Amino acid sequence: MDRIKTAVAGARAAYNLGKTRPLEFRLQQLRAMEKMLTERKDLISEALQRDLHKNDFAVQIYELAGIVGEITLALNKLPEWMEPEHVTKSMMTIMDTVYIHRQPLGVVLIIGAWNYPLALVLQPLVGAIAAGNAAVVKPSEVSGNTAQLLAQLLPQYLDKEAYPVITGGAEVAAELLKHPFDHILYTGSAAVGRIVMEAAAKHLTPVTLELGGKSPCYVDTNCDLDIACRRIAWGRYTNCGQTCIAPDYILCNKSIQDQVVKKIGTSIAEFYGSDPQKSPDYGRIVNRRHFQRIMSLLEGVNVVYGGKNDEGDLYIAPTIVTDVDPDSRIMQEEIFGPVLPIVTVNGVDEAIAFISRRDKPLALYVFSHDKKLIQKMIGMTSSGGVTANDCLIHYSIAALPFGGVGKSGFGAYHGKHSFDTFSHRRACVLKSLAMEKVNNIRYAPSNDSKMKWLLWLLAKQGDSKKLQLIGFLILGALVSVIMKFYFKW
Repeated sequence: MDRIKTAVAGARAAYNLGKTRPLEFRLQQLRAMEKMLTERKDLISEALQRDLHKNDFAVQIYELAGIVGEITLALNKLPEWMEPEHVTKSMMTIMDTVYIHRQPLGVVLIIGAWNYPLALVLQPLVGAIAAGNAAVVKPSEVSGNTAQLLAQLLPQYLDKEAYPVITGGAEVAAELLKHPFDHILYTGSAAVGRIVMEAAAKHLTPVTLELGGKSPCYVDTNCDLDIACRRIAWGRYTNCGQTCIAPDYILCNKSIQDQVVKKIGTSIAEFYGSDPQKSPDYGRIVNRRHFQRIMSLLEGVNVVYGGKNDEGDLYIAPTIVTDVDPDSRIMQEEIFGPVLPIVTVNGVDEAIAFISRRDKPLALYVFSHDKKLIQKMIGMTSSGGVTANDCLIHYSIAALPFGGVGKSGFGAYHGKHSFDTFSHRRACVLKSLAMEKVNNIRYAPSNDSKMKWLLWLLAKQGDSKKLQLIGFLILGALVSVIMKFYFKW
């Protein structure tokens, strides 16, 4: 594992030399990544087609667009993000310069996932670069073609020492985690997330974990079922269901269950035709292990739509399951495939209770015309993100933090939130060495008068303009007293 030691040491040396910190270097690296995505688009599409059967539309919309959007935002806003953030002063610091300085964390580790193997590596890397860090990149070995392509391309476009790529399986990841980093961002399963967190704890390394979970989707009786089911079908079956924020199961009243099944089936046929296996828009399961895992979830359940499969082609048809036992295996683990269970409930209160008994999900969806019901669902549940009357969309908004809560992860990124995740907010106070007489009240020997003045000064925090005016008045009075003392007016 000498290559890992060399890569980490090289990234650390690049950071310690200050290479990654200047604004111009950060902008140059971001422009280089953008150039890579443009010039090597065909190679990228080919790798993603081999790994997950993604066509050009899926590559452009679900992989590249988000990365390019993050780069564009960072290029436009980075000088502003790097500016000192001046904050409200107290009376004790009214004459000082007080601000927050966003400082790079150092050398960070980014461990990507296989389901969106380009976006889930490069989007956080954009934030790490923008914040002035060096970064070691570990793409998922499961999407092997994309991982190898990243290992080939990134050194051609980005600084080789500052942003090395390490490929390999679990043993490589385990070896990487033995090294101290200044932050780790991991996307993947909760089981591996625990391993990452345990390894990070040995070095007191902070982590951002994007873990997933079972994201519920409540369909109210008071909604447009045609539109709701169309949007749910899109959210569930895009990328063959291998999306961490896809609706994992539906909660609805038994009176509309049959309509929901029928209308989702209609949307599936609209999207992928009568035989989705022949559709260029329908993906494939990433490998045989995951294929067999998903098929095992269908054992003993009531499949009312789909169910067709072809292991040789890693194909599982869009599938709907009803009459689901809430305690069955399919309701205990994240499906991460093109299977959609439906659990019936008697209304929103029962749906909220059902959701609240389970681990906090990465996303939550609610479909209803009733705005009060939507607000009730938001107020009475907890999830990483929530979208009403659509699916997945909150992920695409750079101004929103993307992240989990509880067992679906913690920490967040996207847009400026990525910059903040990979930055240390350093408290800075710059004082003058002049006017020492003003500070006498804080020095020993203490007395009641000094204590009263200090308590009053410490309590005065708020409107900076008012404080500044008060400060000047007090300063003027103190100067007057000092001048009288020295010149005996």
